[in-house]
Parts: sequence; C-alpha cells; structure tokens
Amino acid sequence: MPEQLTLAGVRSGGKAALARALARIEKGPDDTDVIDLLSEAYRTPVAHVAGMTGPPGVGKSTLLNGLIQGWRGGGKTVACIAVDPSSRRSGGALLGDRTRLSTDPEDQGIFVRSMAARDRLGGLAGLTVQAMVLMRALFDVVLIETVGVGQSETDVVGVADTVVLCVQPGSGDSLQFMKAGIAEIPHVVAVTKADMGAVAERARADVVGALSLSDHPDSWEVPVLTLSAQQGRGIDELIAAIEGHAGHLRQSGQLDSLRQRQASGWLVDQVRERFGREGVRRAGYLGLERGESPFRRLSEVSRFLSPP
Repeated sequence: MPEQLTLAGVRSGGKAALARALARIEKGPDDTDVIDLLSEAYRTPVAHVAGMTGPPGVGKSTLLNGLIQGWRGGGKTVACIAVDPSSRRSGGALLGDRTRLSTDPEDQGIFVRSMAARDRLGGLAGLTVQAMVLMRALFDVVLIETVGVGQSETDVVGVADTVVLCVQPGSGDSLQFMKAGIAEIPHVVAVTKADMGAVAERARADVVGALSLSDHPDSWEVPVLTLSAQQGRGIDELIAAIEGHAGHLRQSGQLDSLRQRQASGWLVDQVRERFGREGVRRAGYLGLERGESPFRRLSEVSRFLSPP
C-alpha cells in the first residue's frame, strides 16, 4: 500500500521522499491524495520560480550550474526542473540532467529532476506545473530550464515568476528571438559567452535596441547582462537581477495575481487538452478565486464533463 502523501512528510523525508512524491504524481495525477498534496503546496508557496529559456546550445545548462552553486553558496536551497528533448523510441529524456548539471547527490539542499518534453511544443513537459508547485513549497528557489525556445515555445511564461532569456552572440539570436512577441517574454536577458568580446557586446546592443521598440507588460525595466558561465563571470549579477525582479513583484503586489493568472491558464489548458474546445465551453467560467486550488477545481470540472 503506498505511503500517505502529505507536504510535511515530503518535507521531512528529504530528496528521496520528494522523488517518490513526483513519481506518484506522474503515475496518478488525478488521485485524491495527489490532489490534496498539490493543493496544500499551492496554498503555501516559499520559493521564487525562475525560468530559463533560449535556443539549444546557448549554454543554459552551464548557466544553471553557476546559478545553483551561487544560491547554495548563499545558503539557499534550490530545486531544478530540466526539460529535455525526447527519444522517439522510448519517450524518455534524451539528455540526462545529471550528466549536464554537476551537483552533489548528498546535498539535501539541491534537487534536480529531468522531464521529457515528448510531443509538447511549448518548451515544457506535461507535469512541469505540478512538479513546480510542489518544489515551490519546499525550496527557496526553483529553476526551470526549457527544452529550447522558438517563435511558439513560450509556455515558460505560464509557470515562472521571472523569465531569463539566454542569447548567444554571433548566432543571430539577438534579433531572431526579439520577434513575434518574444520581446515581451523575458524579465532578464543574459547574453552568454561574454568571452567572445566585441561580438558579445554587439549582441547586447542589438537586444537593448530591440527591447526599446517593444512595451513590456509591467513597469519593470529589463536588464540585459553579458556573462560567461565557463569563466564564472556575471553569475552574481544575474542572481541579483533575478532577485531584483522578485522584489519588484512583491513590492508592486503583482506576485499573487501573476500566480493566480498562471494557475487559471493552466486549468483552461488542461480542460482543453482533456475535453477539447467544446469542453471548455461547457465548463463555463474557469477563473480561480484567491487561494483556490486549480488541481481540485480541475478534478471537479472533469467529473462534471465526463460521461456518466
């Protein structure tokens, strides 16, 4: 008989208990005990959630290493969700996060979980939101690395408090990824591989110019940083920028409303995925009240829409 799932039990059980809880969520996301666990975690957030996106090869994993070490060096606990491309044969992740992120398996303050994107096109995996909500209640910082960003792969906006867009100098990214609404996505832009010198500075100038032509949804002024994760340059500045945006959200009162909008958007997406557009129409109003669990609401809507 599976052990009872409680947030206190997962917290006291360390990384092994969290791994078991995530396995239970993946196996039975609609189980009553899973919904209870996620609902409790949703109501008691602790961490700030930072999403890192950008094209494949830009150096996101190397940068994640630097951020994890930086936050751990400051005494903060960190959880990381690495969304990987999928094997066509098995459906599993092609790149194992532990082969790319050098973390100490004995350190209870670091937890890394890889997820396969499978057939999802938004840059995230199917259970990213559930895993994030649980980790958000247990750690000081949650990092989410997307599988890669293109013109349509912008789902990270619906799960992260702060979005970091990584741009590679000399690749055309600085202009390509400022098109078609991408300019409104990042709260911080990181131009990687600053050791390339003038090429990196030119990429930074291109991004600053592109951002000046677009209106960001809130009053936050997007910082554009150059850094070299390989050389350890710029990591502290990136951490400061992410924490600065976290403070901006709290002080402006936007954080709770942002997370509520994200949860409502996830609920609509889940109803559409399960029951189609007609199901969304039949469900009626899918907004959430303050503090209302999207997981419990999804269960109620699913019972309503499912045939007798």
